[in-house]
Amino acid sequence: MVPGGVDRSGEQRVIPALLALIERLARHHEVHVFVLRQEATAGEWMLAGARIHNIGEGWTRLRAIREVRREHRRAPFDTIHAIFSGSCGLFAVAMARLLRVRSLVHVAGGELASLPEIAYGGRRRWTGRLREALVLRAADAVTAASAPILASLQDLGIAAQRVPLGVDLAAWPPLPPRRRSAGPAKLIHVASLNRVKDQATLLRALAILAARGQAFTLDVVGVDTLHGEVQALAGELGLERRVRFHGFRTQRELRPLLASADLLVMSSLHEAGPLALLEAAVAGVPAVGTAVGHFAEWSPSAALAVPVRNPDEMANAIQRALADEELRLRLAEEAQRRAMREDADSTAEAFQALYRTTPQNGRHYRSGPN
Repeated sequence: MVPGGVDRSGEQRVIPALLALIERLARHHEVHVFVLRQEATAGEWMLAGARIHNIGEGWTRLRAIREVRREHRRAPFDTIHAIFSGSCGLFAVAMARLLRVRSLVHVAGGELASLPEIAYGGRRRWTGRLREALVLRAADAVTAASAPILASLQDLGIAAQRVPLGVDLAAWPPLPPRRRSAGPAKLIHVASLNRVKDQATLLRALAILAARGQAFTLDVVGVDTLHGEVQALAGELGLERRVRFHGFRTQRELRPLLASADLLVMSSLHEAGPLALLEAAVAGVPAVGTAVGHFAEWSPSAALAVPVRNPDEMANAIQRALADEELRLRLAEEAQRRAMREDADSTAEAFQALYRTTPQNGRHYRSGPN
């Protein structure tokens, strides 16, 4: 069960790590992916060796129940696995109980976050908190990509296993970390333009660096959901000649931009991952970011992490990485080692081990605060 990321094109509106996981599972199992609204109209297609069932709009949940039950009658499911909790996870565990099969839920985004100032997070309202309590306690096993998310689950009394969504090394082959060439530093930021990615903090950090005389360019790759707001701020801060906005790029288009960068820079308020950090690491590019997700796990040996919403600290960390070439290369080498150890093959193996060992109606939670 997924909320999206499985477009029939295989390139647009997809989650690369999700496709890598599906493809590896489909080598050994019959995999069906149910997605509620990848497209407005109901339809089916094959992708990465799996059959995608797009439910579409209009009585979506009722039709999704009918579709899952129909497929279960044709050939019974052994496991129902939700990638993301939230509404997707709720539907998955409910169907698993109805069909009396095993359920797994992977917390992959902001399901446990509460950031009311930007209207973000699955636990921002009481309805979301109730939904997550039901989902996480009903699931037979719970996983998450990074240690900070596991800590949030532990605070809720949920025992969970760490399973990063790794990079497909066949599609995204490793490149050795390289020394910087002469000229301005080449920075890259890979993320949708939205409130939770907090590009405003990143741009203010870069304005500080510009005032200090640091030469740099920044390539920004990602869908703009803020209708030009970030571009306007770049202009206000005098960065319009230093920052290039590329919009969405496919993996093939992103690869050369990322591979040529000296440093990935991220300013998120919340992350379960992010995948961009893992992709940069495999490409031999070190990173500076806020202390969330994998950044919090990897700092200080494989990335530099700074507090959220702190342009001064971010500017200092970027400048430190650019001024110390040996540090930058050490970060790149250690980051690559970690990302390659936890690649897409590792992800698929970890989930398949859970499929084999998790009992139905397993008791995986303890008493604790809600």
